[in-house]
Amino acid sequence: MPTTRRTYATLAAMCAGAYFTTATPWLALPAVAAEVATQSAAAAQNPAQVLRTMERVADWQLAHPTGYPLEDWTEGVGDAGMMALAGISGSDRYLQAMRRAAEQNAWRLGPSMYHADDYVVGQTYAELYQHFREPHMIAPMRAQFDYMLAHPRPGSLNWKTPGVQHRWSWCDALFMGPPAWARLSAVTGDARYLEFAIQNWWLTSDYLYDREEHLYFRDSRFFGQREANGAKVFWGRGNGWVMGGLVRMLQYIPAQHAQRERFVQQYREMAQRLLGLQQADGLWRSSLLDPASYPNRESSGTALYTYALAWGVNQGLLPRSEFEPAVRKAWQALASHVTAEGKLIHVQPIGEDPRKFDPQSTDVFAVGAFLLAGSELYRMGLVETAGVHEISVANPSNEARLEQSVEWPLTQPVQVMDALTSRILPSQRLNNGVLFQTDLAAGETRRFLLLPRQHVPAAPPVRARAHARFVPERLDDFAWENDKVAHRTYGPAVMRDPKEQLVSSGIDVWSKSVRKLVLDDWYQRADYHQDHGEGLDFYHVGTSRGCGGLGIYAGNQLYTSQNFSQWKVLADGPLRAEFELRFERWDAAGRPVAEVRRVQLDAGSHFSRVESRFSSTQPGPLVVGVGIAQRAGEGQYRQNADSMSYWEPAMDNGGNGGGNGSNACAVIMPQASGFVAQQGHYLALGSAQPQAPFIYYLGAAWSKGGDVADAAAWQAQVAAAARRYAQPLKVQQLR
Repeated sequence: MPTTRRTYATLAAMCAGAYFTTATPWLALPAVAAEVATQSAAAAQNPAQVLRTMERVADWQLAHPTGYPLEDWTEGVGDAGMMALAGISGSDRYLQAMRRAAEQNAWRLGPSMYHADDYVVGQTYAELYQHFREPHMIAPMRAQFDYMLAHPRPGSLNWKTPGVQHRWSWCDALFMGPPAWARLSAVTGDARYLEFAIQNWWLTSDYLYDREEHLYFRDSRFFGQREANGAKVFWGRGNGWVMGGLVRMLQYIPAQHAQRERFVQQYREMAQRLLGLQQADGLWRSSLLDPASYPNRESSGTALYTYALAWGVNQGLLPRSEFEPAVRKAWQALASHVTAEGKLIHVQPIGEDPRKFDPQSTDVFAVGAFLLAGSELYRMGLVETAGVHEISVANPSNEARLEQSVEWPLTQPVQVMDALTSRILPSQRLNNGVLFQTDLAAGETRRFLLLPRQHVPAAPPVRARAHARFVPERLDDFAWENDKVAHRTYGPAVMRDPKEQLVSSGIDVWSKSVRKLVLDDWYQRADYHQDHGEGLDFYHVGTSRGCGGLGIYAGNQLYTSQNFSQWKVLADGPLRAEFELRFERWDAAGRPVAEVRRVQLDAGSHFSRVESRFSSTQPGPLVVGVGIAQRAGEGQYRQNADSMSYWEPAMDNGGNGGGNGSNACAVIMPQASGFVAQQGHYLALGSAQPQAPFIYYLGAAWSKGGDVADAAAWQAQVAAAARRYAQPLKVQQLR
């Protein structure tokens, strides 16, 4: 039975000599036709066939669990491949399997704080967070990495040094460790994690990388060893780990980063060297420079090389004419090592002599490498068969932009693929194009492929993260929400209701503590003034403006409309909710005014975009006042040139008391002309011309919602949102 990482180091040390010095070669057995599902070269180029092969292998692995600890490096590498498959498969079962495993493991890393093997599973946690955006998914990893940053362990990388495995002192560590740090940096916007990964990568590289051979020694024990043919000793799978690690670092090192070109140079050097070491059957052997002494077919190292080289071809970093035939040949060889049931065979076991292993052997880490390779072959086939557009999205600011919406005009439906990771992103078709989201580091530019939907064999299901609807069962409310916030405003029926008779165009806040959509469930329960573990409605609107309602300001007084009279849903998720409300004519200091309001809320944002168009029989500009209701008690209000924010005093359902915590509200008005406090409100004032768009943003948060803990955090978030609106992303077509 294969060993876990816990015994791997001991076995590797015991067999270090035998690993590369045994004199008697053990010949690989010929393939048995009945046990191996073969694949033609033409089929290997078919993305649908590649996807089917990947799913067959993944399904076999899921049906045959290993028994390793869930945080073991073997499982972590397998999970990385499962996530690559989840990023292109039309089935949700792979993503859900990874989430179940992570939840069962309580999102923990491995038991050793500093051992790289013990945080490879963090790569999957970060990628799951990209899908679900639930903070608890990365909280343990973030706490551990923060501790490691505060308590570094420098020292020698010599394998004989006590505690050396607490540093990245062996080449495999470059796949296991640095990409976890890079991914955490990408999803949090904290550049410290990426800088740590880069700095320590080059410490290891400077020690283990042979600049003449352009290959890595496994560790310092092999510096002076030689193969039977006199060549230096370079482990096949070990250099595969490095190549895979280079790819998984380059996926998240921003294009403008000062160190990116150094990574690209090392990647190209190694790729060119490895191209010449591929054997006639498309595989790489366990010993790169003495393949004759190690004739066994070996699929795990070959899968890592196939992944890395295919990625380079897809990125344009490697000449397609030179490298694509090698990639195709390698994939065809790998596919021939998949049985009809989906078992990947010819996997060199952990810690055993690579000359002598059962050709039927398999392991989950090899399956992970196989699935990573398949994801790049799938992408290669799609690009060759479909007319692809490529766009770039640039963050012009000096701070990270997370969960940023991107719109691009198109007439045909598309799937959006991240060009660096080959993951198909959740997207939403708009009337005039497509909407998707991305994370961007400060100053980063990322590329995306727009694939014609009819040419994509399958695409991952898109989870609904935004929703808007008319609620006739609750007196004509109109409600909208995303995974962060929920709001409602009031329609005509509540004005006629004998119990409520509420005349208000103010905006209500529902305080959520979960990332799922709750609107429909809460209305169905009709018990949303009590917290049942998801949040509650304790925000009081009444006849106030609530959180971001408006009126016409004239003569130091605010004139407001009645409830909306008509509604229209323009988009109902999965990433954006958008709708229009019509407010009938009302009197504003003797001037008749009517309004059509368009509201837009995207997934992951605390802020709704509001675009109002006013009509009036009298010419001239209108002064619009957008309000936040003031509360009795000790709240915290702040205003800037383009925004105002309010952290309410803690409240309970009856008012003061504090059991429900604090709601927060903000208004961002890029063209604000002033701020006043009047009629129980904080008001932001701006000028609107009749029939011209008047744009502002209203936002809300809750102290128990998991994102914003206090007034200072809310004020910082409001200021950051205002900067984002002032510096929008730059999107342009590349091809």
